[in-house]
Amino acid sequence: MSQDLITADLVVLDADLGPTKNDVIHNLAELVAKTGRAEAAGLEADALAREEKAATGLGGGIAIPHCRSAAVNTNSLAFARLKPSVDFGAFDGPADIAFLIAASDGSDDAHLALLAELARNLMRSEFTDGLRNAQTPDEIVTLVNNAINASADEDASVAATTLPPVAGKPVMVAVTACPTGIAHTFMAADGLEQAAKAAGVELHVEPQGSGKVTPIDPAIIASASAAIFATDVGVRDKERFAGLPVIESGVKRAINEPGKMIAEAIAASHDPTARKVAGDASSAAASQGGSQLSVGKRIQQALMTGVSYMIPFVAAGGLLIALGFLFGGFDIALKAGATGARTCADLASWVDAENCAGGDSIASLAISAGWASGFGNYLGALLFTIGAAAFGFLLPALSGYISYALAGRPGIAPGFVGGVVAGAVGAGFLGALITGLLAGVIASWLAGLKAPRWLQGLMPVVIIPLVATTIVGLVMYLFLGKPLAAVTTALQEGLSNMSGGSAILLGIILGLMMGFDLGGPVNKAAYLFATAGLSAQSQASFQIMAAVMAAGMVPPLALALATTLRKNLFTEVEVENGRAAWLLGASFISEGAIPFAAADPLRVIPSMMAGGAVTGALSMAFGVGSRAPHGGIFVFFAINPILGFLVALAAGTVVGAFAVLAAKQFWPAKQVAAVA
Repeated sequence: MSQDLITADLVVLDADLGPTKNDVIHNLAELVAKTGRAEAAGLEADALAREEKAATGLGGGIAIPHCRSAAVNTNSLAFARLKPSVDFGAFDGPADIAFLIAASDGSDDAHLALLAELARNLMRSEFTDGLRNAQTPDEIVTLVNNAINASADEDASVAATTLPPVAGKPVMVAVTACPTGIAHTFMAADGLEQAAKAAGVELHVEPQGSGKVTPIDPAIIASASAAIFATDVGVRDKERFAGLPVIESGVKRAINEPGKMIAEAIAASHDPTARKVAGDASSAAASQGGSQLSVGKRIQQALMTGVSYMIPFVAAGGLLIALGFLFGGFDIALKAGATGARTCADLASWVDAENCAGGDSIASLAISAGWASGFGNYLGALLFTIGAAAFGFLLPALSGYISYALAGRPGIAPGFVGGVVAGAVGAGFLGALITGLLAGVIASWLAGLKAPRWLQGLMPVVIIPLVATTIVGLVMYLFLGKPLAAVTTALQEGLSNMSGGSAILLGIILGLMMGFDLGGPVNKAAYLFATAGLSAQSQASFQIMAAVMAAGMVPPLALALATTLRKNLFTEVEVENGRAAWLLGASFISEGAIPFAAADPLRVIPSMMAGGAVTGALSMAFGVGSRAPHGGIFVFFAINPILGFLVALAAGTVVGAFAVLAAKQFWPAKQVAAVA
């Protein structure tokens, strides 16, 4: 099976693949596509999107751009020995060795295990020296396959027996995890294992990768003196490590500085004052000395976690409400109380009463006259009511999962209750943000307290939720509720009273934000502002949502139009991406513009911001409102007036397209490279 991962056709030696990492990724994706293993544009886009999350330069002249992608049909390794070297963001300079690891979305555990073995071998000097000295592509293929198979056999033999701890030797446990779960996860694991061996420490590592995860034996955890968490995505089942001193960092530190982390873990194991993992509290309960994440970064991660968990409630609730309007009309909210109807008699006010025979069932009514109109109203009311119920979870979900990101499961109850209280006192999404942070900090602090052994089992499930929920609720009702409600009310009234120039200015600002980073933090901030406001169900909130959605549709549509009008100004891959961008843009998927922006940010991003600003301004000027938080043109029934929406969207698309064409025509690539 390992032979399928790499062939001589996927190897290039001493090749110039371009001056930037984007060029290298583009050429390696094309190489994979030529063998029929992937679709080039999709693989490139997913690899570049992964690169945006964190640089894949590892140090030592090695880079491993990688991704899981629906564009990949066969798990593959593309190898390049680069000449000249290319900067992939490593701390010690450019890379002369690059592996593109392309894993399919449906990868099975066996293939993922082989990819993991490759990542482990990249931490071994004898393997990388062999890659640098190979004379032919076939030598590279043989070297890779031998290393993978040898490592897999070794891992299998070790897994076949459970080794007891060695007497007198310190025992430690570690967890590694990265967002993709393929490369950095296993390289960090191997780096820590080698450093532990050199330090005389018995280390058991649990790589929480994309494939099957084998948990560390509970007996080993019980005998461990410290834990290391080198993760970018949190630790699964963290409560298993309760009571252990912990050193925490991002996954790349375990690759770059594994020896230091082992030394810190040894020191923590002898320090009675070191903070420990308490219950299943998250990273906030980790040792302050061992954590490499700043307070600002923790808060940012927590807020993004809350937003990501809240969005499904917004999308489901908003679209259901919009469908309710489609079937029952925009006054359906006034009739939604009738949704308890179960028989024809119950629906007397909704359908033709003459065709209703007392207790007839709804099914029997299907053949009677007037059914279509009556059932449409009934179904609309049902959908509206279900959507409104989903919207009711917006504030609790936002607050609850912010708290969860800071404190793990003990933070869920106080966070959710805080969100409900924020809604009850009228503090809105601003109050939910505050309660989420407050609940998370309090729960995390309580988790770090040293409790008697007899009380430790009750801490995460009873004591922490009880105390934290009480404090958060009292603080909101007694101190923060009214001030936050006043701020929220003032904000809502200000938005509701916006007209003329002020509304247009807001539209311009939102349009600029939506076009800036195309799905990044700024884009998400504008989207959160719009979706959180939908809960108010006011005309101003509908207009903000329409402006945000229309402006977010502009970048992919503008680039699709530009690639259609002037194909000669774009690469073949970009022209292909442009065709797909029509549908992505129409669906309000701004990420369809990422491949263009990643390859040419200085010309593409300002052009998209200009188009987004025009669309945002016109949408506000026309008073366009959207009751749906997503869906683009496919939720036309929830947009009013639809003509104003289409005009605003078309204008911004044309401005963005001609702006990027002008930039490419009159500002050649060489000048852009010189500025960059």
